[in-house]
Amino acid sequence: MSTVLWCLFIAGLLHVVSKAPLAVAQSQSPGGYDNHNPRDQQAALEGWGKRALAAHQNQIESFPLFAAGALVSVAMGVTSVTVGYLAMAYVVARLVYFFLYIKDISTLRSLVWGVGFASSMALLCSPAWA
Repeated sequence: MSTVLWCLFIAGLLHVVSKAPLAVAQSQSPGGYDNHNPRDQQAALEGWGKRALAAHQNQIESFPLFAAGALVSVAMGVTSVTVGYLAMAYVVARLVYFFLYIKDISTLRSLVWGVGFASSMALLCSPAWA
């Protein structure tokens, strides 16, 4: 399996990785994790828990663009090393993004988000420059 497809698989797993801190925040709420009304509980979170929710939601929002870019590059047979590095850059950027978001390091977080977004856009355009 190619680097791009491995990164696509890992990016899919990032949904679970980004949910873990959110689940911890929910479990620390009064009454523990509310599996009957988790979205209501998430909406009531504050501080780092609220940021964990936002980071998790942003992961879900960013994944389709990356997946499209990864699949375009694979479908079009783009096999350059650069494409693999772009896919890895997305995964690393997303991991760093989670940490920065939860720690409330906003400016650097936005820059790291830009790296992930640019990587996805470059993957979408990869057939044009490969």
